[in-house]
Amino acid sequence: MVEEGVAEGIHLFNTGKFFEAHEALEAVWLRAQNPRKTFLHGLIQVAAAFHHHTRGNPAGFRSLLEKGCNKLEDFGAEVEGIDHAGFLQQLQPWRERAGPSPGDAPAAPPLPQIKLTVDPDPDGTP
Repeated sequence: MVEEGVAEGIHLFNTGKFFEAHEALEAVWLRAQNPRKTFLHGLIQVAAAFHHHTRGNPAGFRSLLEKGCNKLEDFGAEVEGIDHAGFLQQLQPWRERAGPSPGDAPAAPPLPQIKLTVDPDPDGTP
C-alpha cells in the first residue's frame, strides 16, 4: 500500500501539477527518516525540476533534475510500491536533453509518469 501523502504526490505529478506534487511529497518527507527521507527528497527535487521546466527555467530544471536523479539512483527497482526503475528510465532522456549542450538536444520526450506496482487502495474503497 502506498501512503496517502505519497499517493497524492504521485497523482499530482502524473497530472502535471508539479509544484503541488512537490508540496504533497514534502509533507511526508518532513516526518520521514533515512533512507526513506533521501528517496522522497529525490522525488521532490524531480517534481520541482519539472515545475521549472514548465515555467521556462532551464537552469533550474537541469540542476534539480540532476540532484533528484542522483539521490534516486541508490534505490532498487521498486520502492514503496513505485516502479522506480521504470521512472528512472523515463527520466534518462530528460537528463540527456538537459546535459551540457542543451541547445543541440532532440525534441522533448513525453513527460514522465510515476507508475505504481501495487494498488494504492488495496480494499478498493473510493
